Amino acid sequence: MPSFPQNVVIREVGLRDGLQSIQTTLPTDRKIEWIADAYAAGQREIEVGSFVPPRLLPQLADTGELVAFAKTLPGLRVSVLIPNLKGAERAIDAQADVMLLPLSASHAHSLANLRKTPDEVIAEVARIRAARDAAGSKTLIEGGIGTAFGCTIQGAVEHAEVLRCMQGLLDAGADRVSIADTVGYGGPAAVRELFGEARKIAGDRFWCGHFHDTRGLALANVFAALETGVARFDATLAGIGGCPHAPGASGNASSEDLAFMLADMGIDTGIDIPRLLTLRAKVAQWLSGETLHGALWLSGLPKTFAAQPAPGNANVDAKATPTASPNATLNATLSA
Repeated sequence: MPSFPQNVVIREVGLRDGLQSIQTTLPTDRKIEWIADAYAAGQREIEVGSFVPPRLLPQLADTGELVAFAKTLPGLRVSVLIPNLKGAERAIDAQADVMLLPLSASHAHSLANLRKTPDEVIAEVARIRAARDAAGSKTLIEGGIGTAFGCTIQGAVEHAEVLRCMQGLLDAGADRVSIADTVGYGGPAAVRELFGEARKIAGDRFWCGHFHDTRGLALANVFAALETGVARFDATLAGIGGCPHAPGASGNASSEDLAFMLADMGIDTGIDIPRLLTLRAKVAQWLSGETLHGALWLSGLPKTFAAQPAPGNANVDAKATPTASPNATLNATLSA
C-alpha cells in the first residue's frame, strides 16, 4: 500500500482561475465575503486574483484590494498570479505571500497564452528574482508549468521537456515549482510517472499539483500525485474555471469534492466541509446562470461521514471575521 501524506493543503483558486473564465464579474464585496467564509471554513491558502492589465481581465481588476483584505486574516497564505515582471512588482508592493508565474511546456500554447516561448518565461523569472531580492521582499516565486500532459494546440508534450523547464525555473531563481494539467489530457499513470520524476528534481520545492476535470479524472490524478508524496493541490469551489484553449473543458478539480475525498482517506485538510458546502451554495447564487460542477453538493455528505470542525477554527464565525470596505486603501502602484 502506498504511503500518503498525513496533511494536505487545498489552495483555493476559484477567485482567479475560476472567475477569469466566466462572464460574470463578481463585485469586490462579494469576493471579500468569499475569502472570509473560506477562511472561516478552514482554508489557509487562497489565490485571490491576478496582477494582469484590467483591460485584459476586468473580472480581476480588484486584486490589490483583495490582497489587502486577505492579509488581515491571521495565518492565511495569499497567492496571486503574475504574467511578467510588471505584475511581479505589483505583487511585491502588495506584499502577497506567493506570486505564481505560469509557463506552458507546450511551445505553441506558450505563444498563444503569454506571447513568449518557455525559455523567455524562464528568463523572466530571473529578472523577477533579481527585482524581488533587490526590494528585500519575502514574496515567494512559484513557477507553474502548464500543459504538462499535452495541449489542444500542439498535441503531445514530452515529459523530458516538462522536466527541462522545471530545472530551468529552479536555476533561474524560482523558490517553488508546480505542475498543471491545463487541458485535462493527463491520467493517473502519466501523473504518477511525471510527478515522481519531478519530485526527484525539485524535492520539497515541488509545491503543488493543478488538475482540470475536463475528462473526469481530476480526483483520480490527485490520488496518483498523493502516491508520489505531493501534499498541496489547487482546486476551485464548484469546479469553476477552465482553459480557453480546451474546448468543452469542465473546469478545475472541485474544492468540496477534493476535501471530501481526502477526509474519507483519513488525510487532514483543516477544512470544515459542511461549512464549505454552505459557501458553495452562496457562490452558486452569486454566479446564477454560470455552469458549475462538482458532485458532493448534489447528494450531500453521507450519514456515515463524521464532520469535524476545522482545527483551531472552532471559534471562528464568518460574521465575526475581520471585514474591509470594498473601497479599502489601495497602494497607488496597484491602481495603474
